[in-house]
Amino acid sequence: MAEKKESKGKKAHTKHPTMKKGTYYKVEGNSLKRKKTCPKCGSGVFMAEHSNRRHCGKCGFTEFK
Repeated sequence: MAEKKESKGKKAHTKHPTMKKGTYYKVEGNSLKRKKTCPKCGSGVFMAEHSNRRHCGKCGFTEFK
C-alpha cells in the first residue's frame, strides 16, 4: 500500500506589534494636535518616521532630517 502523505495545513500566524497611535498626536490643553503630517497631502495623511527621513506613502514626498 502507498504511504499516507501528511497534511501540510496552515502555518502558525505570527502576531506583529500594533502601531502606537498615540505617538501621532500631541495633547495641548483640551485639544489634540496632529504631528508628522504631509505638507503636500494635507492634515489627513501621516508621514512614516524612519531613522534618517520622513516619507509620505500616498504622494511619495520625502523629508530628510
